[in-house]
Amino acid sequence: MKSQILSRLHEIEAEENVRIVCGGVRSKGETMEDRADIIKIICEALSSGDTAGASAIARRRYPFLAPPAATRKFTETQALRVFVRDGFIDRYSGNRLLFPPVLRLLSVMLPDAFPFHRNWKMNETHPAYWELFPTLDHIVPVARGGPDHEDNLVSTSMLRNSAKANWTLEELGWSIHPPGDMNQWDGMLAWCMEFMKKDGEIIKDKYIGRWYRAALTSSGWPMSRSPGRGDGENLL
Repeated sequence: MKSQILSRLHEIEAEENVRIVCGGVRSKGETMEDRADIIKIICEALSSGDTAGASAIARRRYPFLAPPAATRKFTETQALRVFVRDGFIDRYSGNRLLFPPVLRLLSVMLPDAFPFHRNWKMNETHPAYWELFPTLDHIVPVARGGPDHEDNLVSTSMLRNSAKANWTLEELGWSIHPPGDMNQWDGMLAWCMEFMKKDGEIIKDKYIGRWYRAALTSSGWPMSRSPGRGDGENLL
C-alpha cells in the first residue's frame, strides 16, 4: 500500500513543474480535482498507519504557506480617485456601488432602519454595507507578487473583497467588468454632497466629514451642481 501511495504521488509531481503560491505548492494548470487527489493520498497513508508519511506528503505536496501581511490603508482621496475612475461599479460583479458616506449618513439619520456596527458585526450591520459599500482590492494580491499600484486596484464590494482575499481571478473563475459611466451612475455622490452641504450637523460626524472634505477638495468638484444620476465626471 505504501509503495502504491508514493507511486501515485510521484505521478502527480511528474505531470508538470511546480511553483509556490499562496496556500501551497501548485502544478502549472493544476485543478481542484488534482488537489483532491493529494488529500486522497494523504488519507490513504493515514489508513495504512503511516502518519509520518501522510505528514510528509502534506508538507511536501500541499503545504500551508501563510501569506505575508499585505494590509494598506488608503486615504479617502486616494480611494475616491479609484471609485470615480471605476464609475462606482464593482469591477468583479458589474453591480453598482455607493459613495461611502451615503450609507453612514443613512445610519445616522435612520439608525433603526440602517444599523451599523463599528466592527462590522453582521448581526448588527445592515446588509447594504456588505453589498453596496465600495472598497479597494488588488487584482493580483500583493501577497502573490502583485504591484501596490493604482493600475492593480479596482473598486469592489466588501462582500466580494472578503471572498477574494488572496486568491487570483483565475483561481476563483472571476473576470474584470468594465468601469461605469459617471453620467449614468455616480454612486449618489452628487446627492450626498448636496445633502451634506445643506445639513451642516451631519458633517460633524468624523467619518462623514472626512469623505465630505475629500470630495470637496478634489480637483474640479462642481459644488454648484444639483444632484442627479451623474454629474461627477469632473470630480478628480
